[in-house]
Amino acid sequence: MNPPGTDGTDADWTGVGEKTGGALLVVGDVVTDVVARHRGPLAPGTDTASAIRTLPGGAGANVACWAAHQGCADVRLLGRVGTDAAGWHERELRASGVRPHLVVDPEAATGTVICLVDTGAAAERTFLTDSGASLRLDPDDWSSGLLDGVVRLHLSGYLFFSEPSRALVSVALASARARGVPVSVDPASAGFLTELGVDRFLALVEGVDVLLPSRDEACLLTGLPDPADAAAKLSRLFPLVVAKQGAEGALIAQGGGVRARVPAAPAVPRDTTGAGDAFTGAFLAALLAGAEPEDAAAQGCRAGALAVGKVGGRPPVD
Repeated sequence: MNPPGTDGTDADWTGVGEKTGGALLVVGDVVTDVVARHRGPLAPGTDTASAIRTLPGGAGANVACWAAHQGCADVRLLGRVGTDAAGWHERELRASGVRPHLVVDPEAATGTVICLVDTGAAAERTFLTDSGASLRLDPDDWSSGLLDGVVRLHLSGYLFFSEPSRALVSVALASARARGVPVSVDPASAGFLTELGVDRFLALVEGVDVLLPSRDEACLLTGLPDPADAAAKLSRLFPLVVAKQGAEGALIAQGGGVRARVPAAPAVPRDTTGAGDAFTGAFLAALLAGAEPEDAAAQGCRAGALAVGKVGGRPPVD
């Protein structure tokens, strides 16, 4: 049976099976971010003055924290960390309102990402990534009991970039299907997608009901240069596609066409790290609260604007 809207007719969002009042389970990466903010190009072979901070991060963890920040009362996170930083990450997640289920890896260190942020007008960033323990999640870390009380499962795209975590994805998707729990995926990285292969990724996410790619990821997944065309094409494969467009907002696509264009919220960028995660977390929180996709995307855009105005990928903690 085709998912809603894939036959070219208008999709009925209620057919996707969203429920309100339950928990959101995020499965994904928990890493330590080292954010270095510099102005202008890096100076090879010598010093480049920077403001450097060590912060909790990881796309999966960031999404969970933003969902909690946006009012989702029960957000849970399954991730894997090393013994070096397990306690710190658990405290940071709890402080953000997230219930962590962290597997402590006895061999690998916690993943670390060095975020090089140009403090120019666009606040563009470059990542140096050592995924460490985060991509060592495997099927043994999964239990069907993790879905008790859960009404949506969200999978970070970084899970698709190692063999153990891909195996976990397969088990988690099967558990979610057996329980009728809808699943969303954020592809996470155009660079890693290229290495994995588009066809392989699309096969792995078959049956997912919400795909949340960036502009670059949507174009890569379809081979189309125009982001609206790319979102429309992806919506023939997934019931709902929400394509994040950065400073140009977001596109909502269903049934083979773009249903809405949601404008971005005003922002003065300081650090764009985690802006897409903020959008995803806020979008999912709004969806779980019963919002229509356009309204949920507007909340996502507001969260993204808040995220780029601060340093690091997490929401402010009261």
